[in-house]
Amino acid sequence: MSADSAPINLTNHFLIAMPGLSDELFGRSVVFMCEHSERGALGLIINKPGEILLPRLFEKVDLNLARDDLAAHPVFQGGPVQTERGFVLHDAVGDDGEGVYASTLSIPGGLEMTTSRDVLEAMALGAGPSRVFVSLGYASWAKGQLESEITENSWLTVEADPAIIFEAPVDQRYERAMGLLGLQPWMLSRDAGHA
Repeated sequence: MSADSAPINLTNHFLIAMPGLSDELFGRSVVFMCEHSERGALGLIINKPGEILLPRLFEKVDLNLARDDLAAHPVFQGGPVQTERGFVLHDAVGDDGEGVYASTLSIPGGLEMTTSRDVLEAMALGAGPSRVFVSLGYASWAKGQLESEITENSWLTVEADPAIIFEAPVDQRYERAMGLLGLQPWMLSRDAGHA
């Protein structure tokens, strides 16, 4: 295998939609990549809030959110796959590297993604991870699909900054992610192509 064809691993990176990507869901989106391997990729769109807030989501699963710090947090549209399923992105909880929750994916860089109800139950008790991002649905790519989209100039990639996920105002996440590359959206042509 030549160096040119070495597989890329975009786990713990942002995918930033190029300005010319006009897809309704993915246009101007920033996707946090939870997993990327030769089998495919999985990520969560971090800048597309849905229409409900966390307390309403908790009501739907018969829990009461006991964390005032999260009362105004929206539930995000994480992607078009399994939009009825919840995904909680949060700081790593286990000090020993072991996940605290039943179904958790550890992501290199210090974050975890949990899909089991126990993380919501912890939050309902006023505990749980200090920083959380909750979405319904996720984005996924089949083997080689994401690499193909990057080659077609659909996405920019940069190592993720958790502050953009957890602290940046939603309407600034796209520009701030671009800023990690030293770019602003106006600097990029909508008609990028190949020479």
